[in-house]
Formats: sequence, structure tokens, C-alpha cells
Amino acid sequence: MRILRQGHLRSIGPPVSVLLLLLILWEGGVRVTGVEKWLLPAPSDILRSLAADMPLLLRHTGPTLTEASLGFAAGIAAGWFLAMLMELSPWLKRGLYPLLVGTQTIPIIAVAPLFILWFGYDLLPKVLIVALVTFFPVVVSTADGLRSADPDMVRLLRSMGASSWQIFRMVRFPHALPAFFSGLKIAATYSVLGAVIAEWLGANVGLGVFLVRAQHSFAADRVFVAILAITFWTWLLFFLIRLLERIAVPWKQTRDRHPVK
Repeated sequence: MRILRQGHLRSIGPPVSVLLLLLILWEGGVRVTGVEKWLLPAPSDILRSLAADMPLLLRHTGPTLTEASLGFAAGIAAGWFLAMLMELSPWLKRGLYPLLVGTQTIPIIAVAPLFILWFGYDLLPKVLIVALVTFFPVVVSTADGLRSADPDMVRLLRSMGASSWQIFRMVRFPHALPAFFSGLKIAATYSVLGAVIAEWLGANVGLGVFLVRAQHSFAADRVFVAILAITFWTWLLFFLIRLLERIAVPWKQTRDRHPVK
């Protein structure tokens, strides 16, 4: 199975070219204007800092990835379970859906200190914070996917004597997978960031701690190194989910390549 096709490689070309152009302009602008390194380092300075700080960066990366992975898994499990409950009970959906939307209006930076107060400074509050910021896209997209199942198919299977479980397994679950993975991709972009925010409020190690210490030291090159690390791991998680989606939902890829006209 060829994951990287020629068309995909061609699609990478334009953004890479634009990024290289921006980096060249950034490097040249810093050199020409002579701006101080503590204010805006050049890309070459950031790369040198990345190479020099790699051992320290790796030591801070492990805890952040642990928090992000565990919280992401918990958010997926909670989101899927809640979506299933809302699909089985329309009354429960009418009661829970507005509350779920309401939770997203509360800034996570305001809730995180409460978790630290209730659960301490160990791993648990950070995992809960990541789960809190990742479960909403999963539950909403999964619930929409389960509801989008073809009603004619459902009626046909019921007329043939299929049970609710068989209808779920053969119709609702496959129809929900594309929406479920769309929610996962959105949640993936929040997971590492959620872990970093949790570390800002109470941790001794992690990319969030590395970022705060660099900021307090006016080490702008290290701040950019932390941003690069957070971006890299977020992108990698997003890519792994896309790869898993290609394996689990092959019919979606075929439909995208050959849309019905």
C-alpha cells in the first residue's frame, strides 16, 4: 500500500517553498536590521540553540508527551462513550449537548488551577486537563457521524430482522468513522498544547517548563526552540492519525480521489 503518492508529494511542494522563502526573508531581515538576538533571533541562531539544547529539550519532552498521550487517550474514550450515550438516548442528548457546548466557553487556563488544587502537582491533573481539551471535538464529531447513518439502510436491516447491535456494527459505526477521525485530528492539535498549558501552572519538568524558563531568561532563541518542538510533536501526532485513518477508513480515500459527479 503506497501511503505517499505522487499527488501528495506535489501538494507538499508549495507550502515547503513558501516556508523556505519566509525563512530566507527572516534571516536576511534580521541580519540587515541588526535586531538584537534576545528580541528576534535569526533562524540560524534558533537552529544553533536547538542543537546545543537538544539533550535538555529531550529531557523535557518525555513528560509532556506522556501527559499528552494519556490525556488524549482518555479524551477519546470519554468522547466516544458520551457520543454513544447520546445516540442511544435522545433525551440525554438534549440534556447534555448544551452543557458540553457550555464547557467550551470556560477558558482552560481558569480551570487548570482548580485541577492542580484538587489533585496536586503529579501526573493526574495534567492528564485531566488534556482530556478536557480533547474530548469535545471527539464527542461532537462522533455523535454527528453516528446520526448521519443512512436511514434507508437502517430501515432495510430492521425489516430483515437485524438487532440494534447488528445495525450499529454494520451501518452506524462505519458511517461514523470519517467524522470520528475528523474529530481526532482536531483534538490532536490540542493535546500537546493542553499538556504545555498544564505544565505552566505546576510542574518541574516538561516543554511548558522549558518555555517559561526561556521566557523569563529573555532567551528568545530557546522560546522558538520550544515552539518548534511543540509544533513538531503536534504535527507528528496529526500525521499518525491521518495514517491510521487511511488504514481504518479506506473507502473514504477512494471517495476523495474519485468523487461522484
